[in-house]
Amino acid sequence: MSDLFDLQDAAAPDSAPSSAPRPLADRLRPARLEDVIGQSRVLLPEGPLGAMLAAGSLSSLILWGPPGVGKTTIARLLAEATDLAFVQISAIFTGVPELRKVFEAAKLRRRQGRGTLLFVDEIHRFNKAQQDGFLPHMEDGTILLVGATTENPSFELNAALLSRAQVIVLERLSLADLERLAQRAEKELGRSLPITPEAREALIEMADGDGRALLNLVEQIAAWKLAAPLDPVALGQRLMRRAATYDKSGDAHFNLISALHKSVRGSDPDAALYWFARMLEGGEDPRFLARRLTRMAVEDIGLADPQAQALCLQGWETYERLGSPEGELALAQAVTYLALAPKSNAGYVAYKAARELARKTGSEPPPKHILNAPTRLMKEQGYGAGYAYDHDAQDGFSGQNYFPEGVRRPVLYQPVERGYERELKKRLDWFAKQREKRGG
Repeated sequence: MSDLFDLQDAAAPDSAPSSAPRPLADRLRPARLEDVIGQSRVLLPEGPLGAMLAAGSLSSLILWGPPGVGKTTIARLLAEATDLAFVQISAIFTGVPELRKVFEAAKLRRRQGRGTLLFVDEIHRFNKAQQDGFLPHMEDGTILLVGATTENPSFELNAALLSRAQVIVLERLSLADLERLAQRAEKELGRSLPITPEAREALIEMADGDGRALLNLVEQIAAWKLAAPLDPVALGQRLMRRAATYDKSGDAHFNLISALHKSVRGSDPDAALYWFARMLEGGEDPRFLARRLTRMAVEDIGLADPQAQALCLQGWETYERLGSPEGELALAQAVTYLALAPKSNAGYVAYKAARELARKTGSEPPPKHILNAPTRLMKEQGYGAGYAYDHDAQDGFSGQNYFPEGVRRPVLYQPVERGYERELKKRLDWFAKQREKRGG
């Protein structure tokens, strides 16, 4: 469901008076794992968590997923299901002294015969030394660690920590999941939301896969005193759409640029424009996008359409001159052009193969016939001897060998039968035939 349910130590007394009003999200806190909405893939008996619980062998975990999908809730319910003391800390507010206290308390519990499930919210915010500090306590059984992160653990967590914990991926809530959550909220409130069916659809979309965001919106709407149900326009005037999840240096950034690049490579201008717009709406720097578009031109289009690279550079320059928001249109035109351009990675493949061959052949010298001989000694050593000046040769092509004498001639550049590379392939084939004729 959602990450709404922040508990510190499960054994700590509730500091709020029992008569204090409880937020809707708190009242809807699931009491059982089967009540958690949207994560059945990991919680069903055949799922990773379901299988662990059935076997009675829960291991340390990293719960990876976007906000509002149930990370905290699942951790708390796992502790209840395994009869472990539930202790929650946040990496944002916890330093080394606080961690020492948590570990000492867990050791005391262990001596008394009870284990501890330590839930660490935003675990990726701990530095390497702090993350390493968990390892001995995980290994000796003092704690069972459950970390929660919205960032890709592969990038943000130490390899040593990841090797001792299983990563569980939690998905953003679907529209159907959010509708179930809204219905559960209405049942708790004892009445339906005063909005039209169309406005209800708009409300679900506003939450953008975040259960916490949806319940906060529902609670706002339930407090309004309305004479008639609100339509989508009226609802939009009263509520703000949840900002799309996007971190310009985080996982969402890399996911979206990957989606844009692959949509361009797949010749889908509509999808490419969509991902381009998603990144702009998330606050991405248009200059970053201009640079990546230029890379796509040289990597995925290359000489199949030499104009693609020039158009990207022109769009980049146009953006620099116009600024936002007008300049983004030039970049959008580049996106469309790249998606529709003929594709070839022949130049990219040839470049990588040339680099690999250069590494293998080390310091092999060029053949002497293509070396300049500015001194008499160099001439005596054979530098420049036998060089054929191509402009004097038939058709302006001598067919001589230009690779080191000990290196067999490779075929690095293999143009495709698309776009302008068709013409380049004809030239390449002609040169190959002439070279064979002339013994080059």
